[in-house]
Amino acid sequence: MSGVAFFCASFAGNATPPSLSFPVDCRLGETCFIQQYVDHDPSIAARDYTCGPQSYDGHQGTDFRLSDLAALTRNVAVLATADGIVQATRDGVLDQGIAAMPKGQDCGNGVVIDHGDGWQSQYCHLAQGSIAVTHGQNVQAGARLGVIGLSGRTEFPHLHFTLRHNGTVIDPFNQSAEGHCGLDTAQLWHPALPAPTADVMAAGFSDALPDYDAIRAGRAHLPMATRSASALVVWGFAHSGQIGDRMEFEITGPNGALLHENSVTLERAQAQFFRASGRRAPNGGWGAGRYIGEIRLIREGELISIRQTEIELR
Repeated sequence: MSGVAFFCASFAGNATPPSLSFPVDCRLGETCFIQQYVDHDPSIAARDYTCGPQSYDGHQGTDFRLSDLAALTRNVAVLATADGIVQATRDGVLDQGIAAMPKGQDCGNGVVIDHGDGWQSQYCHLAQGSIAVTHGQNVQAGARLGVIGLSGRTEFPHLHFTLRHNGTVIDPFNQSAEGHCGLDTAQLWHPALPAPTADVMAAGFSDALPDYDAIRAGRAHLPMATRSASALVVWGFAHSGQIGDRMEFEITGPNGALLHENSVTLERAQAQFFRASGRRAPNGGWGAGRYIGEIRLIREGELISIRQTEIELR
């Protein structure tokens, strides 16, 4: 992540840009998510390549994030997007985010690859001790560079990926002219990646309103409880919410009966957020068995993300 003022520029000359493969060993929309894109707005405002809000002022790359801190234990690999030669590496930065970032090391642990003809790719916020390549090494697309960590200027686990041509940042989703967005240009990603959207990254059950820090840490879900639980609360953790988005909740019981439904509308845009809904225990307590929770994120009447969770009551 970078706070340097910036807006996207198109590349000049006849140099053919590299064809980029996906840079993370994950399933997009399931185990990883794209939260923020290159800023295409030259003012203090921010716009992604579709002219949407999924960026922030001066953002120079694409953020491929994991759902929560617990996902770091999966050691999700960061992969080279194209053939090239490793130009630079850094390791040894603590996985403690911005709180422990050494001065001038916003990228944290990272790798830079030279693809020739002035093209370079940069991979930031990798885990301490995970860098798997060395300076001068030849790598092919898909080669393991390290794993996603929490080093450098970051507050959530993600890979910050930046593409440059002759030192100028190029948005691989849309190589549009300076200060423009919404133009129909071909992606450099092959296959092409979907347009910006919000995602329900995680969902879970609890027996009370969960703590936000516990959700971000990945330890809020209660997979099992007793029939004497005072309440059943289902929650969803999402990114890139916009004003007017609606999060819908359902809880169904062991016999398939609908026990609870509710919806909450976002009153402000939020880069990441959670909402929860539930009901108190009935007289005599809950019936034994498996309870299913479903979270749906609705935007302008269209379903854009859905996630299910479950809890066993005994």
